[in-house]
Amino acid sequence: MTITHTTRQAPPAVVARSLTKVYGQGDAQVHALRGVDVAFATGAFTAIMGPSGSGKSTLMHCLAGLDAATGGSVHIGDVELTGLNDKELTLLRRERIGFIFQAFNLLPTLTAEENIRLPLEIAARQADQLLFDRVIDTVGLRDRLGHRPTELSGGQQQRVAVARALISKPQVIFADEPTGNLDSRSGAEVLSFLRTSVRELGQTIVMVTHDPVAASYADRVVFLRDGSLVSELDAPSPQAVLDTLMKLEA
Repeated sequence: MTITHTTRQAPPAVVARSLTKVYGQGDAQVHALRGVDVAFATGAFTAIMGPSGSGKSTLMHCLAGLDAATGGSVHIGDVELTGLNDKELTLLRRERIGFIFQAFNLLPTLTAEENIRLPLEIAARQADQLLFDRVIDTVGLRDRLGHRPTELSGGQQQRVAVARALISKPQVIFADEPTGNLDSRSGAEVLSFLRTSVRELGQTIVMVTHDPVAASYADRVVFLRDGSLVSELDAPSPQAVLDTLMKLEA
């Protein structure tokens, strides 16, 4: 008798189906997304890229429930965002989604530790101390927890923002140009921390970026042009990403 073992793959963390987004009316209409079908794997780091005006930021905003799609559907896990009211969306973002933005969005009167713990305070949840310690060590902030944002470098502030996104164990973290305000060294550190959080903490990250080097830290890159998904790369190198972008802009 032959015994076969099958490995069940985790369902995608985020799925968009026939996603459309239209701004304006009549002759002023802009089709930012044109029937996008895409899935983002659980426990993976995916980058979204494309030429200026391709729809990459609009896609992320619709996936994260920050902007309402015109048509189609978005699922975060088993929850469909389409049709949720504002209160339900707020609760979903609080409980299932983490955000990292180009601007660090830290509260200046709070210490690094207080900023990191803020999402849990808002949700009236206790921190998982073991996870907190792992996150702090992952992003290298152990000796900066008592510092306020003005006492931290840009790279350190973004690491605080990364830790804040990780601490609530979200189903997915959306990162919008997370290294856009950083020098190359600080940017590389933050990207390394994001990749480590995926590999060691099992986090799911979806990142919008225009930088081929930043995209090369991801497991996969998906490319948009004129609101449509047109290409993707697995295990991307900076050169492969750049070559694909150049073809899209030609």
